[in-house]
Amino acid sequence: MTLGPAFFDRPAPEVAPELIGATLLVNGVGGVLVEVEAYDQADPASHSFRGPTPRNAAMFGPPGHAYVYKIYGMHWCLNFVCQPGSAVLIRALEPQHGLDLMHQRRGVVAERQLCSGPGKLCQALGISIAQNGLPLDASPFSLSAADTRPDIAAGPRIGITKGVDTPWRFVVAGSLFLSKPLR
Repeated sequence: MTLGPAFFDRPAPEVAPELIGATLLVNGVGGVLVEVEAYDQADPASHSFRGPTPRNAAMFGPPGHAYVYKIYGMHWCLNFVCQPGSAVLIRALEPQHGLDLMHQRRGVVAERQLCSGPGKLCQALGISIAQNGLPLDASPFSLSAADTRPDIAAGPRIGITKGVDTPWRFVVAGSLFLSKPLR
């Protein structure tokens, strides 16, 4: 089942755990989502906390669209927009489709390292600002619900200085493809 706007038109903390196990492809390259984080407008760690800006405009757009931004001036990050001002950061996936192209883009051999972090994932899948604001239920994206629900664990998010104890990081329990182990 394709995940479309109706699926995303809910609070990000509700959507995030249901994305675990879903299959994400970008132009046929991708795999199974194993790690995500939720952010909403009331969250001081969220880009939307201070309201709309040109950078975060897609976060205030329609549910079921991509919000892509650059961190540290070098790495793209992919988010799935939920209700206005909220989104789910896609942190890691288990590579399954287009492995040769992922290896070429990333220049690494170990499959565990291809998509084990939001910047690595975007590089492997060929995601850039060109996908910002695009619908997730149309090309170049393909996003399908999990056939079976994996065991999910939750914990604090990574790499933030505000809202650090909010347990909105969701992972496949025991996955070898996470950006960092769950603490």
